[in-house]
This record gives sequence, C-alpha cells and structure tokens, in this order.
Amino acid sequence: MSSYIHFTEEQKQRAAAVDLEEFLRCRGEKLITSGREKRLASDHSVTVRGNEWYDHAEERGGHAVSFVQKFYGLSYPDAVTMLLGGEMGTVYPPAGERVEEPPKPFVLPPANKDMRRVYAYLVKHRGIDRSVIAHFAREKFLYEDADYHNAVFVGTDEEGVPRHAHKRSANSYGKAFRLNVEGSDPRHSFHHIGKDGSLYVFEAPIDMLSYITLHPENWQEHSYTACCGTSIQPVLKMLERVPQLDTVLLCLDNDEAGHLASQRMKAQLAEHYTVERLIPENKDWNDDLSASNEQRNEVMIQCQTFG
Repeated sequence: MSSYIHFTEEQKQRAAAVDLEEFLRCRGEKLITSGREKRLASDHSVTVRGNEWYDHAEERGGHAVSFVQKFYGLSYPDAVTMLLGGEMGTVYPPAGERVEEPPKPFVLPPANKDMRRVYAYLVKHRGIDRSVIAHFAREKFLYEDADYHNAVFVGTDEEGVPRHAHKRSANSYGKAFRLNVEGSDPRHSFHHIGKDGSLYVFEAPIDMLSYITLHPENWQEHSYTACCGTSIQPVLKMLERVPQLDTVLLCLDNDEAGHLASQRMKAQLAEHYTVERLIPENKDWNDDLSASNEQRNEVMIQCQTFG
C-alpha cells in the first residue's frame, strides 16, 4: 500500500497534463498512427492524443493520471509520482494546447484502374483464395487505391453507402502500413452479411479473408465483420442490422490484446447471444493459413519426389 503523499495543486495539474505520446515513447511503448491519434501497439483499442486517452472497447477514457493508474496498475499517488518523474528525475513534457479541428468528411480514396498489385499481394503473399478476393471486389468492398496502391477494405451502412475504409499496404517487404481513412464510422467496418444466425468477428480484414479461405464451405451463408481493431462497435451494429443473428464467434488474435478484447465482448454479449471463442493456432488466422499452405506445398514436393 502506498504511503500518503501530499501533492500541490500545481503538481497534480502538471501530472495530468503530461503528453502521453512522449511518456509512452520514453517508456519504450510502440505507437501506431491512427488519423490524428496514436494507437497502442499492445492494445489496438486504446488511442492517445496529447494528454488524453480513450479505450474504444470499454468506451471510456480520461487524462494522463487515470491512464497510468489503469494501464500500469498504480494507485493515484504512485501514478502522479511516475508522471512527475519519480526518483529518476525524468521530465515528461506537457501536452500542447489542443486545437479542435472540425472533423473531415469521410471520402473514399480514389480507385486505381485495376487491382493487379492488390490481387498479387493477397494471393501470392497472403495465400488468400482468388475467388474470395473476387467476391469482395465485385461487391465494391475491396479495391486498390490509385495514389499508393494500398488495399482498401470498405464498410457500408444499411443503405449500401460507404461509411468506413481501412487501408493496408500491398507490399510484401518493409514496414506494414495500416490505417483507417479519416472520418470513418467505426460501426460500419468491413463485413459480409449472410443468411444464417452466425456472426464471425475478426480484428483485421486480412484475417477475415484468411479464415474464409481456410473454411470455404458455404461461407457466404454466414455473417462476418472485421473490427479493424478490437472495438465492439462493429459487432453491435451487425447484431442490430441482422436480426437473425443468435451466435457470435469471436475469432480475435491469439495474443493478450485479442484475449482481453474477447473477454470484454463476451461479458457484454453473453446475456442475449450464444458466444464462442475460436482461437487460431498461431498468432492470427493469416499465420494459420500460411502454415497450412506451407504444409500442403511440402506434401506436393514429397509426392513429386517419390511419384
């Protein structure tokens, strides 16, 4: 138990005003750019901007002190002490004055005249079945952008109007680029609506397409959504849109963030729906697909060798 520490009002305000992006970088945390905010690599549902944070899965947030309390498991005195530099004398800079900018309207990136790079990336590098890619391309839920040749995964509302787009670099080398287009409505992420009562939930669009490739039988009968993170908002919207859904299959990643998000979702949904957890053998479903393809290639080589 922490001993009583008296802080002046100036110290409390200084701790609450610490720039969380710089604080986390100083502590070796990896951050991912997400529009005007930064997303925690260790928990994609949490974003920070200046001295503010928000957990999109739990739909709550606050300022620097409450962030340190929650994510480092510290008491209020210990959290303030850490933000003030603790015993190491570290000085964390305050966040700059936040200038509120009007939200930008959602606009889809311009489409390229073809999808050759995206097809090549998804089929050759990711191992996704060509017919699955073709289905989403025909529905205009997947295309290649004209400027950077990223794969663009589109989500639409009940009227079929695009409301969300997730961009993913279509190169098999270098640092991966993943970003939701600014102005995207998180409720309407990349999805497929089927006819039966099953909803499969994924973190990323590529994981969703990989799972379908691994389990192709009657796949169009089921419903799927890729949260583009770990927020429950796309799941709740799908359950609202598709009244016949009665079973939610949580297919999030096999890591700490995926397990925690699955627990949160199950706690929120279990009263009204049957909720099951499907866990990939590896880190995610594309890793499982890659492993499956490697095994199949090894068998083919052996058959050719001994045939």
